[in-house]
Amino acid sequence: MPPETNPSASLPRVEGVPLGPFQTNCYLVWNPAEGGDHPECWIVDAGYDPSPLLALIRKHGLRPTRLILTHAHADHIAGVADVFAALGEKIPVMLHPAEHRWLNDPALNLSEGMGIPITAPGPDEPLNDGDELTLGSETWKVIHTPGHSPGGVTLYHAGSKQALVGDTLFAGSIGRYDFPTSDAAALEDSIKRKLYALPNETVVYPGHGPTTTIGEEAAHNPFVRRD
Repeated sequence: MPPETNPSASLPRVEGVPLGPFQTNCYLVWNPAEGGDHPECWIVDAGYDPSPLLALIRKHGLRPTRLILTHAHADHIAGVADVFAALGEKIPVMLHPAEHRWLNDPALNLSEGMGIPITAPGPDEPLNDGDELTLGSETWKVIHTPGHSPGGVTLYHAGSKQALVGDTLFAGSIGRYDFPTSDAAALEDSIKRKLYALPNETVVYPGHGPTTTIGEEAAHNPFVRRD
């Protein structure tokens, strides 16, 4: 099932759809109260066969201006070129510098091991810890959350308490840390020190599976709990 969404017209809206064989949650973020008939939006991750994501863009009459990658594993980047082809233009691709080379290295983005090497356009702009990104009148903060991969990031909107966390934290689980570039200790630190420091009511939009909250995971996640 698609991730739950925030329906409020007064807050930044996050709507996701699972794509491809890994059911990778890919998201649109926009401000419904701004932008008239064609509000500006961000695309966050673009997995295999992004046609359902493109259908959401058309449904809501959105105008994508950035494609933000939470990290550069194959299932989060496989549809980037297809998105640009459908849009008829290339929009800026944003990614943490630790994974810039991954977009054009199938060994690093793990697609080589799947038998179908993938490359993706970009990156065009870096995402660094503490950066603030503006979407209309709203500001989202970039939080570097490495561990699953070295350049993993979370996008956090303090006003609405919403966080897009990529593959760092899931409902009742955490990101894999058995890949060659993963780091179990860094993943635990990212979750405990950075994500669990967010307000308990923060809605978590993960890279796979249903939404959850920081409070739920901090109290009950069987892998990492708040100290």
